[in-house]
Parts: sequence; structure tokens; C-alpha cells
Amino acid sequence: MAEIGIIGAGSWGTALSVVLEKNGHQVTIWSVMDREIRMLEDHHEHVEKLPGVRLADTIRFTTDLKQAVNGMDALVLAVPSMYTRETAKQMSPFVTDGQLVISVAKGIEDDTYLTLSQIIAQEIPQCVTAVLCGPSHAEEVGRGMPSVLVAGAKSRPVAELVQHYFMNEAFRVYTSPDVTGMELGAALKNVIALAAGMADGLGYGDNTKAALITRGINEVSRLALAMGARPETLSGLTGTGDLIVTCASVHSRNRKAGMLMGQGYTMAQAMAEVKMVVEGVYSAKAAIGLAKKYGVDLPVIEQVNAVLFEDRPVREAVHELMTRDKKAESDELAWEETSEQP
Repeated sequence: MAEIGIIGAGSWGTALSVVLEKNGHQVTIWSVMDREIRMLEDHHEHVEKLPGVRLADTIRFTTDLKQAVNGMDALVLAVPSMYTRETAKQMSPFVTDGQLVISVAKGIEDDTYLTLSQIIAQEIPQCVTAVLCGPSHAEEVGRGMPSVLVAGAKSRPVAELVQHYFMNEAFRVYTSPDVTGMELGAALKNVIALAAGMADGLGYGDNTKAALITRGINEVSRLALAMGARPETLSGLTGTGDLIVTCASVHSRNRKAGMLMGQGYTMAQAMAEVKMVVEGVYSAKAAIGLAKKYGVDLPVIEQVNAVLFEDRPVREAVHELMTRDKKAESDELAWEETSEQP
């Protein structure tokens, strides 16, 4: 049995506490909000964000960050991505040399373009970092529906330790050394999911959704490969798999926010309606900055940014995509030399 602290009591942190407790670990959940901790203590259920998922009586709750960190075998950092740096900074005085911090949020910092594990390494240089991500929604994980994720770390023993902590008959975990590819795929798919939701909001059909997912995979892969990711990662669970589930699922907050914008909501109105953090809004701006840095063309993500930050109507953004210059689907494919003419 391991002692594991979950830093962040949102839907994902709460769902992962169910997995870890089922595996026999002693779990402590931390939240900065007194009201949230009182709710968890009173109901052993996150009534607002994960209703119907009962938390075991052995799970502990606290607003004391030192208590949630000290002496733990591992820490699961599950706050929304825009709070990762500040939370890691507050954790750092309590983290010991070599203590394991597992990042489970998804995002890219919009001013530094750093991934979440890079931010954690900056703010807690004495820790060992790992990531856990893949096609998974808290609503299904919390209810024990079969899910498959990937544990990533620089070293195999660290990734295998994360795998050991989490894996059970309903929660399969693979390992990978490609942390960069995993984090970029996990963050950027949220931006494509916003686009997929916008198409749904406009009333478009399966043809449009398939095109957005496929071209989205292409854009995410182009940028990630330029940044050193491996193609196997982008075609795997944390690339294609995560993109599919986020673009198609009724649980996806990014898809829901995009759908509302397709129906005429502003970005602010859509985020208020969703009532949870819409990670893709924050990653979209970072993606454009990275595209400029690495010289990569991201037309879908560019149009999402125009809708989010330039008040471009969604129908106009679709028109811009559909009327771009004629292109080959893949520049890497070569034509045969032939004398045939039409």
C-alpha cells in the first residue's frame, strides 16, 4: 500500500482517488476551497462535479497543503492547468528530494509555452515528475468503466511505478518515455475539440466531424513532431485516442463549450455555462505561439483562435477553412513519374 496525495479535488482528481483507493492505497484529497472539502467530508461524493460516484470512507480530505504532501509516496497534481504553476510553487517547500509528482491535467502555459511537467520541474526541482493521460472522462472512470491510459516518464522505473499504482482490471495503463508527445497530444486535442463542438453547434453532420478530427490529428502531429515528439505517440492513446474521445463525447467540456459558441454564445458565456474549466481555450493561444516558433501551419487551430479572441463568427471561420488554397492531403507522398495527361 502507498500513501498518495491528490492535489486538486475536481472531477478528475476525485475519479482517480476512486481508482487508487480500490487498488488498496491510502488516499488524501486536498482542495484550496473549504466549502469543497466540507462537501466531500459530509457526503463522500463530489455532488457538483461527479454526482453519483461514492468515495470510500477511508479517503481523507484536507485544505492543509503540507498535510497532503508530507510523507506521501506520490503526489497526483490534478488542479486545472492554469493553476499548475502557482500550486506547484506552494507545494515545493513540503516536497522532499526524489518525491514523485504525477501530472494528470492537460494544457500548455500560454505565455511560456511550457508543458505542465516542465512547469512542475521548474517550480519543484527536487521532485521526480511523471504524467498520466489518455482517452478518459472522469464520469466513466469514477464509475469503473474500462479505460486505458498511458504513464509517461523519463525513466522506465518511474513510469512503471505509476503504472503499478493505478492499474487494475478496469483501468489499464501502458508506459511511454515520450512525455513531450503525450503532453502535447493531450493539450492540443482540446483545441480541436472546441472546433468539433462548434461544428455540432452549427448543426453540421458526421462528414464535418470526421474531417475535423482527421485534420486535427494532422495539425497536432505536425507541431508535436516539430517539437521532438514520436509519431507512435501521436497515433496512440494520448494522440488519436484522446482526440477522438474529446471531440465526440457528451462528457467533453471542450466540445460542449465549442457547441455553445456554434449556437451563438460568446467565449465567456460558453465557459460560464459549462461551469468547469475549458482547458482548450488556454491551450489555443499557446498553440499559435508554438506554431510561429516552429514554423508550422495550423489552419484549424488558427480559426479556433480567431473565434475565441477576435470575435470571428463561427460560420465565417468554417468558410475560411473550406476556401483555402488547393493542396495535397500529404506533402510527404510522392507522385509516380508518368506521361499521363487528363
